[in-house]
Amino acid sequence: MCSRFLRARGFDPSQAQKQFADAESWRRKHDVDNLFATFDAEEFESAKRFYPRWTGRRDKNGVPLHVYHIASLVPLQKELNAVPPARRYQRIVALYEFITRFSLPLCTHLPHPESTTPITNTTSIVDLSDVSFMSLWSLRSHLGEASRLASDNYPETLCSVVVVNAPSFFPTVWGWIKGWFDPHTRSKIHVLSNDLSSLHELVHMPDLPKVYGGELEWTFEDEPSLDKDASEVLGGVMPRGPVIFVDGRVAAPGAGQKGAEADG
Repeated sequence: MCSRFLRARGFDPSQAQKQFADAESWRRKHDVDNLFATFDAEEFESAKRFYPRWTGRRDKNGVPLHVYHIASLVPLQKELNAVPPARRYQRIVALYEFITRFSLPLCTHLPHPESTTPITNTTSIVDLSDVSFMSLWSLRSHLGEASRLASDNYPETLCSVVVVNAPSFFPTVWGWIKGWFDPHTRSKIHVLSNDLSSLHELVHMPDLPKVYGGELEWTFEDEPSLDKDASEVLGGVMPRGPVIFVDGRVAAPGAGQKGAEADG
């Protein structure tokens, strides 16, 4: 059994076994492996605009660093709402498969402080600058769907979430979103004041976007800015579409191929 499920259930074997079995049943029901293998590459790339985006950099522990700039979704909401709910759900699944089958194995392969320990989760900066209460309210279904899917079927893929530029009404928002997360996950969510200096303890300055006090030229709309090690492994180019990273190289997921999630 994946140790992620054990960690998610406080190392209670029976509870972990149940969640693991439920997740496997869910994968079969939604034909997840074939869905990912056959997902249209252009649609896949377009879908990334609506979810946390990898910067191409990692935190000090080698964990992939994502950013979610919520205000960037507001102009895209009509486009998002036009996607049928079932297809929107499939997009989320495909993007989580990409994290567990490409991003995490890649970062495990790259040099990191605990080289014998696999990288099994992500660090995210959630930026609430320039977002109104009504905008967050209108996006609540979109945000909640992804959170619940991850909690149920991709447990313990979150290392930490740092919320920055939280507006004065955030305590109200937190009151209705905290139910999306189990208590263990909630403990990984940290809200910063206007002082972002604590991010420097988490991420090296060259790998932290300038808007958060770092040195990296990167915005939410940009493609990943690969660090030196990742660039060498990937040939200087971030692959497009649904791909996996296995045996030190990028590969296409085969239809019917069983997802091999990073674990530790």
